[in-house]
Amino acid sequence: MKPPRTAAIILAAGSGRRMGGPKALLWVEGDTLLRRAARTALEAGCAPVVAVIGAWPPDLDGLDVQTVPNPGAGEGMASSLRLGLAALPPDTPAALILAVDQPAVDAVLLRGLLALAARDPERPAACAYADTIGIPAVLPRRLFPDLLALRGDRGAKAILLREDTAPLPFPGGEADLDTPADLDGFRR
Repeated sequence: MKPPRTAAIILAAGSGRRMGGPKALLWVEGDTLLRRAARTALEAGCAPVVAVIGAWPPDLDGLDVQTVPNPGAGEGMASSLRLGLAALPPDTPAALILAVDQPAVDAVLLRGLLALAARDPERPAACAYADTIGIPAVLPRRLFPDLLALRGDRGAKAILLREDTAPLPFPGGEADLDTPADLDGFRR
């Protein structure tokens, strides 16, 4: 029997207030941002892949991705993290956390992050950009209680900064798609 693999939790439930609608449903290079993130996590070897979504139908046909609607998405990112973790099998050794709005994330980056995390499975690993660390990040099971305790619009950053997190350089990782101008700039 194979040991369990690192799961992926895609944070995609946000309403995208500054964007004018859910970022997960935006089309970039022939796919929605949600479908793009899901395919990237699958290509990197994550299983299961859980997408925490808002109150809209996901565009994930043909992909082995579990969707978890988040009716409390207005609380912020912490509610999506809690729902994503609750959907994972009890033997999940670690979870890769990623969002849909970082266009430079690809399977090569995620495989590198998973390999870095595998060197010391009890140590978190995160992408390093803009003089800090952040998602995508792999957090071991021992930190799941800390993630479950988060409230409001808080993600894993404080946990990653508190821990001896292994950094993976990610040039361009700070670029995300928050506004229509960001999206236009990326498309150009």
